[in-house]
Amino acid sequence: MKLGTPGFIGARLREAREARGLSAMSLAEILGLTRAAISSYEMAGKSPSPDVMGRICNVLQMPESYFRYPIRPRKAGAIFYRSMKAATKSARRRAEQRYAWLREIVSYLRGHVEFPIQRLPQLDIPDDPMLLSFDQIEALALDVRRFYGIGDGPIPNVVSLLENNGVIITRDALGADTLDAFSEFDPEEQRLYMVLGTENASAVRSRFDAAHELGHALFHRTVDGIRIGRKAEYDLYEMQAHRFAAAFLLPQEGFANEFYSATLEALQAIKAKWKVSIAMMIVRAQNLGFISDETAKKLWINYSRRRWRGNEPLDDKLVPEQPRLLRRSFELLLEKRIIAKEHITIHLPISPVDIENLAGLDSGFISQRVHDLDPPIRVLNLGAAQDKSLKRHSGGGQVVEFPTKQR
Repeated sequence: MKLGTPGFIGARLREAREARGLSAMSLAEILGLTRAAISSYEMAGKSPSPDVMGRICNVLQMPESYFRYPIRPRKAGAIFYRSMKAATKSARRRAEQRYAWLREIVSYLRGHVEFPIQRLPQLDIPDDPMLLSFDQIEALALDVRRFYGIGDGPIPNVVSLLENNGVIITRDALGADTLDAFSEFDPEEQRLYMVLGTENASAVRSRFDAAHELGHALFHRTVDGIRIGRKAEYDLYEMQAHRFAAAFLLPQEGFANEFYSATLEALQAIKAKWKVSIAMMIVRAQNLGFISDETAKKLWINYSRRRWRGNEPLDDKLVPEQPRLLRRSFELLLEKRIIAKEHITIHLPISPVDIENLAGLDSGFISQRVHDLDPPIRVLNLGAAQDKSLKRHSGGGQVVEFPTKQR
């Protein structure tokens, strides 16, 4: 009689395999097994022997407890990808499986942390977003700015603005140059989740990606996956999100006050202030009628001659905005000894390295941290300034509470 692995969940194997970007055949070859064996583990209820289980854990760099960790079913919302047309199916699967790990991390933190309340403006838009015009989007972008208390000037930090208003954001290596970012508005939580890619992501492009995904959440969160799969509709939704991102980051009046010359030098001079790409400013100026089509064509020719496509001036100096909400959650919980490292690895059986990457933690913050198994019981001085971010939960547990005040 062959021994198996008690409690083994086949769906977890598929999840980990796809998150590592491996096909069933590739994993089988690495393990010295047949593809049929991998399929039997993932879908036929078969359980690997202890020896094979150990090799699976080693190859996929996951603790064995992960493969016994129950999967919580949930109602998924529509996922919007930047560059979905060019992204391969395997790249999207890898991204979505790592996103599932992000959701596990957030679920764990929710047991100890009160995140900012989700604040998205309720906009007056048509029931069918296909009917949303670009003129309406321009006006709605200004409404969103007013909702968040922003004038006509540059937004200092888009990621911080969204996090302070309850959006869960991470930066992750999406494993494909064809994927820039993606988002999901969770219909049950009524919360927006956003994943920004790190490959070839300049600061200005990443800000645009964040604003673009916000546009999808505001205009398209009730659209079902079938409609997203229709090319004509998908292309329109992308154009709408593009127009919103441009209007949100570079409002017409503010841009008009800065636009003094239709030259690349003039646009380069204001790039650091507005933190948007020169390419986006050319498109924006043309859409707003600041320049003619002929002038735009000349700017693009000059832009290409300077070889700025993919590598504009200042791209190597402007620093991409980093999410802080998940990072600060873990830092506070460990620094205040509300939890210990072992508590995280026991109750969140994902590779510590993946937790660090998805939560924006320094390498080794969890995987190399030494802590007692049980943090000491003590009374926090809630009146002290350093403890103002901590309060007692009504259920008796200590909870980190993040302020919703704008920064």
